Amino acid sequence: MAPQLPHAWELRLTDLQESDGVSALDVTDLDACREAFAGLDAVVHLAGNPSPTATFEELLTPNIVGAYTVARAAADCGVRRLVVASSIHAMSGTEDVVQVRSADRPRPGNLYGATKAWVEALGAWIAASSDTTVVALRIGYFLEDFSGSEAAHVAHRTAWLSSRDATDLVRAAVVAEDVSFFVGYGISAHEHRRADLADTIERLGYRPQDDAWRG
Repeated sequence: MAPQLPHAWELRLTDLQESDGVSALDVTDLDACREAFAGLDAVVHLAGNPSPTATFEELLTPNIVGAYTVARAAADCGVRRLVVASSIHAMSGTEDVVQVRSADRPRPGNLYGATKAWVEALGAWIAASSDTTVVALRIGYFLEDFSGSEAAHVAHRTAWLSSRDATDLVRAAVVAEDVSFFVGYGISAHEHRRADLADTIERLGYRPQDDAWRG
């Protein structure tokens, strides 16, 4: 997403391993996070184990400890906006035929989804206890190339988030005004949607364009 974000933004990209244009950062290291976040306007936290079948031991460090560390460091550094990656799996305990909404309380159907409910709770805590505002994004089925066999899975199709729309979602979450704490959905503009996007579009100014039914 980084090359597609507004050119006026000064991005400080991090990952576990350093690479071209990307600095190394362990999100479980509080001092390192404070150093990395110093002077930043916004932090977008996308790190974590994304597997819906991951065990507690596999999720504990990246998804629970890491999420806390990032949230704590962002607040300590006075970051204006913290954007955290929740997941549509925070609602995977609901039936597929039910369209989920931003106001719905988490109902995870797996441990991974439970860690994302934890991320949302952390965001609410930070927003209530500091000057840092928080947007939690229940991201759907992110895949750059969505075609062929993937498109045959209706559940994937209704929750797909394209690269272009993911970029706009992050942009919107960073710049949205009059937001203290908000939980939004990250899926594209499908004719048939797993999640209702009305609140996300209205509150964040998100402008999804792609539709898995249009090909």
